Amino acid sequence: MTKIPHYVLGQWKEGKEEGSPVYDAITGEVISNIAIDGLDIPEILQYGRTKGGEVLRKMTFQERGNMLKKLALYLTKRKNEFYDLSYRTGATKIDSWIDIEGGFGNLFANASLRKLFPNQSYHVEGDPIDLSRGGRFMAHHIMVPKKGVAVHINAFNFPVWGMLEKCAVNWMAGVPAVVLPAPSSSYLAEAVARVIIDSGILPEGALQIINGTVRNILDTVESQDVVTFTGSAATGRILKAHPRIVQEAVPFTMEADSLNASILGEDAVPGTPEFDLFIKEVRKEMTVKAGQKCTAIRRIIVPEKLVEDVQISLGKALDKVTIGDPRLKEVRMGSLISKQQVEAVRNSVQDIAKEAEIVYGSLDKIETIGADAKKGAFISPILLRADNPFENTAVHEREAFGPVSTIMPYKSLDEAITLAQMGKGSLVSSIATFDDKIAKDYVVNAASHHGRILVLNRENAKESTGHGSPLPTLVHGGPGRAGGGEEMGGMRGVKHYLQRTAIQGSPTTLTEITGIYQPNAKYKEAEQHPFKYHWEDIQPGMSLKTHKRTITDTDIINFANLTWDHFYAHTDITSLDGSIFEKRTAHGYFIISAAAGLFVYPNKGPVSANYGLEECRFLRPLYHNDTVYVRLTCKQKVDRDVANAEHPSGIVKWFVEVFDAEDELVAIATILTMVQKKQEMFTEINKQTIQACLNKLTDSVKPLWGTMSPQHMIEHLEYSTRISSGEIQDFEFSTPEKIMEKVHATLYNYEPMPRNFSAPERLEKELETLKHENLETAKQKLLEAYDDYETYFKEHPEATLKNIVFGHLNRYEWNLFHRKHFNHHFNQFGLL
Repeated sequence: MTKIPHYVLGQWKEGKEEGSPVYDAITGEVISNIAIDGLDIPEILQYGRTKGGEVLRKMTFQERGNMLKKLALYLTKRKNEFYDLSYRTGATKIDSWIDIEGGFGNLFANASLRKLFPNQSYHVEGDPIDLSRGGRFMAHHIMVPKKGVAVHINAFNFPVWGMLEKCAVNWMAGVPAVVLPAPSSSYLAEAVARVIIDSGILPEGALQIINGTVRNILDTVESQDVVTFTGSAATGRILKAHPRIVQEAVPFTMEADSLNASILGEDAVPGTPEFDLFIKEVRKEMTVKAGQKCTAIRRIIVPEKLVEDVQISLGKALDKVTIGDPRLKEVRMGSLISKQQVEAVRNSVQDIAKEAEIVYGSLDKIETIGADAKKGAFISPILLRADNPFENTAVHEREAFGPVSTIMPYKSLDEAITLAQMGKGSLVSSIATFDDKIAKDYVVNAASHHGRILVLNRENAKESTGHGSPLPTLVHGGPGRAGGGEEMGGMRGVKHYLQRTAIQGSPTTLTEITGIYQPNAKYKEAEQHPFKYHWEDIQPGMSLKTHKRTITDTDIINFANLTWDHFYAHTDITSLDGSIFEKRTAHGYFIISAAAGLFVYPNKGPVSANYGLEECRFLRPLYHNDTVYVRLTCKQKVDRDVANAEHPSGIVKWFVEVFDAEDELVAIATILTMVQKKQEMFTEINKQTIQACLNKLTDSVKPLWGTMSPQHMIEHLEYSTRISSGEIQDFEFSTPEKIMEKVHATLYNYEPMPRNFSAPERLEKELETLKHENLETAKQKLLEAYDDYETYFKEHPEATLKNIVFGHLNRYEWNLFHRKHFNHHFNQFGLL
């Protein structure tokens, strides 16, 4: 029997002993064995801290985010290969979709967080804090990656999602991971991990996976490590109290099973959309993943007068749930993960049933489709009813981790809240109501006991992600029994793997440390106007002092007439008595506009657009005849993604200080500009560049890739150049219309054309036979074609012509195409 291997210390390795069997949840067949003997756990943890951690910590948030995005795209293209394995865990197609593609979605979502972090390897948190009256001593907070490893102890129910929702966060923070999937579904986690390792996208050591129960995993964790646990509350409490965790003060995040509650609002009576939504949601949460969800609805809390209606309606809904082999289209619920889990659920139901009545389903009878119920880990959905939930408390204390839930009544909303709180903390609660007052009362008073609350009604139902769906941008965790942890949650989740440190010093020093200009820091006088610099060359503190401008009465009146802003302080000087104004006052937005007029560089350059305004403060009024000048200083640089037809660029935040003639600060603002990045990838193409490259080319030159001969390459360039002069336009586009815009936009980026790319059929046919007598003739024809191209656009500057791959191109876009295309082929033959 094969063993499930582990990826540790840079290699795939099997345990030495025979191991324990892992079963197919549907057929009961043995899939493989789990064996961990022979693994050096301390060495594995140290390998992650050093090998993977050193690389990840040096990467910027932008680089880490792009790494996650690349990995998500890579996995998504290979998603189908994981579904067959997922079916063996008992998961249906929708269950598998939640696990597999939900896991990949976590990578995408966390990758997008790079936009919220600075373009450096550490984060700067919050606002600067002035610690002195003179403004020369201040503080800020930075957050740096912990120099440890994230140890993830995962549950069996979501082997892909559970791994990636945690790893995405620690990788984004710059921390490597050691993942321990639950043995019963580890074969699926291992399959995904293998594809991740083979991709080469992550640095070595960023991911290690141990497939099995490692009881000594916590014995050598260190203070810089982070441990996360998903599983039973009882096991979590034992791990949390591990002596090493306590001794080293290791951060421990626990996400445990919880008795999540869903409440039916008193207004949601039968016949209302909310009643129907409630029944649908409860049925879904009972049967998706066969109820093996830490967020599943375990307690159904409904108005006393509606208990019978809910019981009947829910029974009818459960009647429609077909159980069996999850590969079959007609099956709506698969099996539990193992027969051991079936036995655990049976025991829990029997304990709850001592104080409640089973009103739907049976522990002893089940009908299955396409599967043998005796061989597989099948169980029927079980619905219980507890009529005295305040006296009989087993339903608030015992969780059956399967398709099991209990109905209980309440007399008032206060009672519903109390019942929800009797679960002693849960991951999620929900309420179905169309009455916003009921919703507010429930949320405000119940929130102390729940990590997340969903208010479900007819307005959001179509777009709602549902009661049981944790989202990457929201906290996943809960108080009390739920473990007290917070997984995910956008930036909050990433910060769990960062060390927050307060730093104190002068504004100038803190500017250098944070990479963000701090008020009162020394200026770095720019050698030329800052708007002349590309994004890479602009640095925080780079500054410009402008010339002066005197505000006139006419300026204020004209601005009022232009904007229709006739506020009395600007237009009616007879109404100033009792106000803070002494005479006609300049509009605040005129001051900002006038400031822009002073600091904006008029000529075309790297600054491509005004991107917005973040803050604006007017510290005192400015009157007519006051004189001002501006100090423009780079505050911060933020990288950005470019997906449209625009050149790569970043955002520069400029700190704008407006001073009066006495050098008193009268207004401040932070404006944002979009600034182009340098183009350093390509050699600019013109006739002289082409001629210089052709002079180097002979028939004996061999390509660095591909099968073209020198003459084939030159004739190919000639053909594409004749297309750009309008000589050849009798062709159809090779790129499908639905992706043409995306392909067209790639002309604007600074990425080279891919090597060994399959050319469109029309271009391939043109290369089948050579057109010219020899290479020298081909060279001359190419130069003539380039002359024709330049002549055409001199005579038709507004023209657009078709390109086989990129669609309609104007003159500027044809220049971009030729730059990429000529560079591609000249580099192919080593000419540049």
